[in-house]
Order: sequence, then structure tokens, then C-alpha cells
Amino acid sequence: MSENGARPLLRVEGLTKHFPIKKGLLPRTVGQVRAVDGVSFDIARGETLALVGESGCGKTTTGRVVLHLIEPTAGTVRFDGRDLADLEAGELRRLRQRVQIVFQDPFSSLDPRMSTADIVAEGLEIHRLADG
Repeated sequence: MSENGARPLLRVEGLTKHFPIKKGLLPRTVGQVRAVDGVSFDIARGETLALVGESGCGKTTTGRVVLHLIEPTAGTVRFDGRDLADLEAGELRRLRQRVQIVFQDPFSSLDPRMSTADIVAEGLEIHRLADG
């Protein structure tokens, strides 16, 4: 619960994502890259969270795991009280209409060959929120 007693809109607890390191002719796991290790945070309705850190520290991986674009190694992500691991594909798609990642580097995120209108419309069209 938050300071005002309200349940957080997004609760991330003990989020961990490790990627296997595979080597050999018949690839076997010889180690792991610990991309995210034990991240926890709450976000209340109306709040914005910024993850800040050096390149390679796990910011993007955290966002991708929170949205269940990749599966966590451990931990839980709850949105509006529901564990995202329990959601069906259609429910996850609807969630992703409400929660999205905004990348820090506009030069990497925005395609200079597209107009601003096309860039904004792209997300609306993907989620079928715009006419035509």
C-alpha cells in the first residue's frame, strides 16, 4: 500500500532476468548474464517512473520484462492487482495499450524518414485505436 493507503497501479517485486551463456559445438549453458537482479518498485496511479543508469545496466530489459515481452527468471509484476504471468495473450495486448516504454534516446527511437504524425500514428494503429 502507498502512503495514502491506495494499492499501487504497478507493483514489481524481486524482478530478475538472467540470460544463459552457451558455448560449444552442442551448445551447453556455461554461465549466465545477470541483466536484472532483484528489482522492486511501485508506481501509483498518475505517477511516472524513469529508470536511469549507465548503458548496459538493465533499464531496457527491466521494461521488457515488466511488459512481459520477455519472461522473467524470477519475481512478480502486478498491474492493477493482477499478476501478469496469469494473463492471456489478449489481456497482455490490452495491457500494452495502457503501459508503454518511452526510450531515452530520441535519435534511436524516432525514425528520421518518418513524419511526426506517422510516428505518433504507428502506436495507435498497432493497437487499433485509430480510424483508418
